[in-house]
Amino acid sequence: MPDAAYLTSVVAIAAAVTWTLRALPFALLAPLRASKVVPYLAASMPAGVMAILVIHTLRDVPPYGAAVGIALAATVALHVWRRNVVLSIAGGTAVHVVLASLVFTG
Repeated sequence: MPDAAYLTSVVAIAAAVTWTLRALPFALLAPLRASKVVPYLAASMPAGVMAILVIHTLRDVPPYGAAVGIALAATVALHVWRRNVVLSIAGGTAVHVVLASLVFTG
């Protein structure tokens, strides 16, 4: 069995590494708080990320993927109508599941 000094040093090193890994992002991002790029990215990234996710999701859909198109239209319509992310995602998912399992089963 290892002695107490060895175990204490292992715990101390693990604690130091953990603390460093948790504090490092804050230390690296501190100079960026005064930058003009960060507010621009905060304003423009959500739409860009959403566009990338939509393109990535629809890239493997076959041309006859009507269920996906209808579900996407339902999601957009729900979001435009209610401005509720949870409702639009749940509604679009429900529409897709119903269409894919009951209507477009082929």
